[in-house]
Amino acid sequence: MAHDPQHAGRRRTRLYALTDGRTSAPHTVLTMDTTITAAITTDDHSGLPTEWRAILSMCPPPHGQAVAEIAARMHMRLTPMTLLLGELADRGLVHHRLPLAESETTNVHLLMRIRDNLARI
Repeated sequence: MAHDPQHAGRRRTRLYALTDGRTSAPHTVLTMDTTITAAITTDDHSGLPTEWRAILSMCPPPHGQAVAEIAARMHMRLTPMTLLLGELADRGLVHHRLPLAESETTNVHLLMRIRDNLARI
């Protein structure tokens, strides 16, 4: 296994400890393409666990990150990440937005406007 300088000197918390042994979120259900945005500023989470702080710093408003992107950047599997993000959402620390419906993403006129605007740049 290659040495990862980003994680040097820092012990990772076991996944079962992060999720308290849970395998499903009690209230908030997230998919891999749900967008997560931090609900609090970076100064407000000094007392939170390290993993929670890392997630919040990755998802600044207004754009945020997809669940799959957060999991990849945290080097964590998708299921534990959705549990952690569900916990953060249940506590009001993050906002989540479901992905656009397929009918909203296949609007040809919208795609043509995007193409035209990109060509102007």
